[in-house]
Amino acid sequence: MRTKEFLSKLEHDRIVGAIRQAEERTSAEIRVYLQRGKLKGDPLAAAQKRFHRLGMHKTRERNGVLIFVAPRAHKFAVVGDKAVHEKCGESYWQRVVDLMREHFRNERFSDALVDAIRDIGGALAQHFPKSSTSSNELPDEIAEN
Repeated sequence: MRTKEFLSKLEHDRIVGAIRQAEERTSAEIRVYLQRGKLKGDPLAAAQKRFHRLGMHKTRERNGVLIFVAPRAHKFAVVGDKAVHEKCGESYWQRVVDLMREHFRNERFSDALVDAIRDIGGALAQHFPKSSTSSNELPDEIAEN
C-alpha cells in the first residue's frame, strides 16, 4: 500500500487523543512513527534505530514505547525501552503485535494503533503510574519521515 493511501485512512486526531489519554495515567511516553517510502531491512531493527533518533531512550525512567509502521512494506514493530521491556517481557510485546496484525489485515489501521496504544497505556500505567513529578517528555503527535 502506498504511504499516502495509508495516511489518508488514518484518523490522526483519534490516535493522538489515544496517546494523550494513555499518558494521563502513566509517567511513560508513547509515540507513533510512520516510515515513508521503502523499508530497508528488518522492521524491528529500523524501529530500534528510530527509537534512538527520536530521543526516546532519554526519558527519565527509560519507559518510552514506539509503535513503528512502514505502510509501503506492510511491516510494523513495537519497541519498548529497557525499563518497560523488563517489566512487560517478550510475550507482552508479541500479544500487542498480534492484536495489531489482525486489525491491519482487515485494513482497520486507526483501530490497530488506537487499540495498541490503549493496551500499552494500561500496562504502562500499572508499572509506571503517573506521579506529581511526571511530565510529558516527548511530543504526542504522530512522527513521520
